[in-house]
Amino acid sequence: MKITGHDGFPPGPPPAETFSQTIKQRSSNVQEVVEVSSATQPRPAAPVPSPTDAPLDQRFRDVMAGVATPVTVISAMADEVPHATTVSAFASLSMAPPMVVVCLDRGSDLLAMVQTTGGFGVNVLGAEHAELALTFARKGGAAKFDQVEWSSDRGLPRLPGAAWLTCRATRFVDGGDHVIVLGAVETAEAHDARPLTYHRRVFGTHTALPERV
Repeated sequence: MKITGHDGFPPGPPPAETFSQTIKQRSSNVQEVVEVSSATQPRPAAPVPSPTDAPLDQRFRDVMAGVATPVTVISAMADEVPHATTVSAFASLSMAPPMVVVCLDRGSDLLAMVQTTGGFGVNVLGAEHAELALTFARKGGAAKFDQVEWSSDRGLPRLPGAAWLTCRATRFVDGGDHVIVLGAVETAEAHDARPLTYHRRVFGTHTALPERV
């Protein structure tokens, strides 16, 4: 009986020429198998972008959309011409002395007016003032006051039914595409009403959680 190896050769290394031809044949067979396999297999689906693949500015917007904010109308007046805009970037800054902080777009007419006159009013809106908030969020300058009831209080435009502050601008601080305005509060009048809030890009109001027993 003739004993052969796994390649059909006698035990031991085959002749060099025959061994080389065998390797080439195997390589050709493997290449064919790989080509056929890759042609018949479905292509992998395109990767689904994860939230972290989004641009940073979009992720930042999404985070900040989850932060509930108050809604105010910041107002000023020059040469008896009123101007105002809806602002949610507003907060108290100090109790002694009373101060607030307001952030205004650095290209806004309102900012230029506050820088010129040195004063501004803060109308803190209630839940019934959603339409007012929309009105003053639009462009339009003094024309925004045409269909709105308002009065002048210490030379500043005041909206009825809103909590009210009059402020003197004490400092302007650069903050990216906005300017941070520090205001010393000169007068303050509260209004007992449910607040108007802005959260997840919609208006709403505050609801107290049930008290724990």
